[in-house]
Amino acid sequence: MEPILQVRNLSTYYETDKGDAHAVENVSFTVRRGEMLGLIGESGCGKTTVAQTILRLLEYPAKVVSGEVLLDGKDLLQASDKELEKIRWSEISVIPQSAMNALNPVHQIGQQIMESILIHEKVSKQEALNRTRELLELVGIDSDRWRSYPHEFSGGMKQRVAIAMALSCNPKLVISDESTTGLDVLTQAQIIALLKRLQKELNLSIILISHDLPMVTAICDRIAIMYAGKITEWADTQDILQDARHPYSKGLLHATPDLANPDKKVISIPGTVPNLVVPPKGCRFYSRCSYAIEHCQQEPPELKEVKPDHYAACFVEEGRK
Repeated sequence: MEPILQVRNLSTYYETDKGDAHAVENVSFTVRRGEMLGLIGESGCGKTTVAQTILRLLEYPAKVVSGEVLLDGKDLLQASDKELEKIRWSEISVIPQSAMNALNPVHQIGQQIMESILIHEKVSKQEALNRTRELLELVGIDSDRWRSYPHEFSGGMKQRVAIAMALSCNPKLVISDESTTGLDVLTQAQIIALLKRLQKELNLSIILISHDLPMVTAICDRIAIMYAGKITEWADTQDILQDARHPYSKGLLHATPDLANPDKKVISIPGTVPNLVVPPKGCRFYSRCSYAIEHCQQEPPELKEVKPDHYAACFVEEGRK
C-alpha cells in the first residue's frame, strides 16, 4: 500500500542549561494511505514531539536537528510558512489532547469550525455553515447544536467537536495526540470507536498517539513503539501481539492486564527512562532489559527488518536469527 507519510531519520532536541535533550533521535516510519498507525510508549518517550515536529508546531527551545517528513513526497520540514498555511487542516490536521483548551469559550462551536473552512476553502458563509452541520452529524452531534458554546457540552462532546474541526477541510492525514486522555472509560471507548468508523468511511490515514496499549492494539492496523526518543519496534498489530521481538515491546505486553485471562500475572518494567541530556552510548533500554548482552552497552542497535514488514532495534534479536 502506498505511503502517504514518510518520516526519515528525524531528530528533534530541546536546548537546556545542561545540554541538548535528545527527545527524538533517528526516528523513521511510514503511514500508509487509509491506515491507522498507533504510536505508543511511556510518557516522555517522544511521541508528542514527533507529532509536533511533523506539524511544524515546535518553538524554542526545541530544534529539528535532522531528517525528512514527506507528505505525499513533499518535505514539510523544508516548506515555507505560506506553504504550511495551505497544508495544515487541508492536508494534515490534529486532534488535540485537550478539547477544553482547544476550543474558544466565547465563540459558538459552529463559528469555530466554520473559521477553518472559510480560511482554507473558497466557499460562502452559508456553504461553510452547511459543511459544519454535516460534520457535527458525522461525529454524532445534532447539527442544530452549532449555535452552542463549549461550556454547554460534556467532555466527550467537546472531543467530538475537536474531531469535527480536524476533519473540516477534508485532510488526508489526521494526528490524534492522546485525544481521549482525561475522559472516562465509557466516553474513551465511544471516541475511539468514532475514530475507527471515520477512518473506514472517509479512507483517512490516522496516527494515534497513546500510552494505552490495549486500546491501540484493538483498533490500529500497525504499531510503532517508542522508547527514550527512538523507535524500538514497528510492525502489524497482530504481529506485535503474537511475535513481539524487542524486550521493551514484550515488557509492555506483560505489564498489561488481560481481561480474557484474569489469572495472568502482570509484570511491571523495572527502572526508569534514561536521562536524554546524557543518553546512554548503547541501547537506551539496556539498564532495564533482562535480555541485555555486553554489546548492548557499547553501541546503539539499528532498526532492522527481522521478518517481512516487521522491524526491531535489538542486538539480541539479531543474534537469534
